[in-house]
Amino acid sequence: MFNSVLLQIVSNGAAAATQAVDTAMNAAAQMPLGTELPKQDSLSLLDLILKGGFIMIPLGILSILTIYYFFERFMTLSKASKLDANFMNNIKDYIHNGNRDAAKALCRNSTSPAARMIEKGVARMGKPLKEVEEAMESVGKLEINRLEKNLSILSLIGRIGPILGFVGTIAGVIKIFYDISLTDNISIGVISTGLYQKMITSASGLTIGLIAFIGYYILNSMLDKTINKMETVSSEFVDMLQDQAL
Repeated sequence: MFNSVLLQIVSNGAAAATQAVDTAMNAAAQMPLGTELPKQDSLSLLDLILKGGFIMIPLGILSILTIYYFFERFMTLSKASKLDANFMNNIKDYIHNGNRDAAKALCRNSTSPAARMIEKGVARMGKPLKEVEEAMESVGKLEINRLEKNLSILSLIGRIGPILGFVGTIAGVIKIFYDISLTDNISIGVISTGLYQKMITSASGLTIGLIAFIGYYILNSMLDKTINKMETVSSEFVDMLQDQAL
């Protein structure tokens, strides 16, 4: 009985396959000679950018500014965060030995803003502690302002990039419906083609804004670490002056 059931299943499967092949052959025979299957067009990245329209020009400028300011600030903050682990130990040794000139020279040879704060503190040694702290704090504020330079540009790009992209899309949609009103052609092909081209500006603006936001966040994290290092070094120096005053 099992063999008969198996034979029936195989027979039915063969019959179905034969019917499918016959159907495909009949459909192919009815097609005119020289007819080709429709091919799906492929778009390169450059094609997509060009289809975005004139609004892609300011978006392109924003993307260049984003890349430039990110790497420029990244290198500046990376250099500012470098401070020799033995820097404060050497400063303390020089101060205890009364060699202020060597301490100042060590600060000048460092690219860290913390070193410039210590240099100002060494130069004010002998004056009231509060005056030394205020002088170091003033230098610290100037250094932080220098490190924060151009960060606001990245923040601005992160906000106006998506807005500019949406403006380009809305302007394109307005033009699409204006053309429809003139030609009285409401075909899906016309609408969909225009829409996908205009949505390119939105995608570009969002991408630029996202990159600018991520870059801004990374740089702010690096800035916070540098500021913490400056505060730590400044606190150690002030503690050393207080110990000497006792």
